[in-house]
Amino acid sequence: MIDAIRENPVAALVVACEIAFWVFLAAAVVARYALHLRRTSTVLLLCEPLLEVVLLVATVGDLLRGAEPTWTHGLAALYLGFTVGFGKLTVHKVDAWVAFRFAGGPAPVPRPREGAPARRYEWRLWGRVVVAWLVSCGVLGVLMLVATEPAQREVLLGWAGRATLVLVGWLVFGPAWSELSTRARQPSVSARS
Repeated sequence: MIDAIRENPVAALVVACEIAFWVFLAAAVVARYALHLRRTSTVLLLCEPLLEVVLLVATVGDLLRGAEPTWTHGLAALYLGFTVGFGKLTVHKVDAWVAFRFAGGPAPVPRPREGAPARRYEWRLWGRVVVAWLVSCGVLGVLMLVATEPAQREVLLGWAGRATLVLVGWLVFGPAWSELSTRARQPSVSARS
C-alpha cells in the first residue's frame, strides 16, 4: 500500500487530505475550547473545503497531464463526494462531543433508535449519501471527459458503479430496514385499546 501511494501522487494526496481534515478539525476544537479562540477555530474549519478543491484540481490536472486513469482517480472522486455529503455532519458531531466532554456543553443528542424519529434520521442520512453519490458521479463524469481513451473511461465508470452499489446498499440497510423494523415493532391500534 505504501508503494502504491509513493508511485501515485493522487493516492498520496487523498491520504494527505484525509489526515489534514482531522488535523484541521482537531486544531479547530482545541482553538475553540482550550484556547477560547473562536475566530481562529472558524478559520481552521474554513480551510477544510480548500482541501477538497486542491484534491479536485490535482486529480483533474493529473489526467490533463496525460496520466492514465487508475483506481486512485476513482477513489479521489468518492472521497470528494463523501466529504461533501458527510463532512459538515462529522464536524458538528465532533464539535458537540468535545463541547460536552471538555467545555461543559450539553450532551450530544443520541441517534434515535425507534419509531418515526429513527426512520427520519435514517432517511436524512441517506439523503447525505445521495449528495455524496451525486458529487462523486459528477467528479467521475468530469474525469471521463478529460480521459482520452474509451478504455480509460471504463476504469472511471467502474467507480461510478461502486458508488451506486453503496447508494443502493445504504438505502436497503438504512432507511428501508429502519422502515420495516420500526414499523413491525409498533403496537397495533387494536392492541392498545
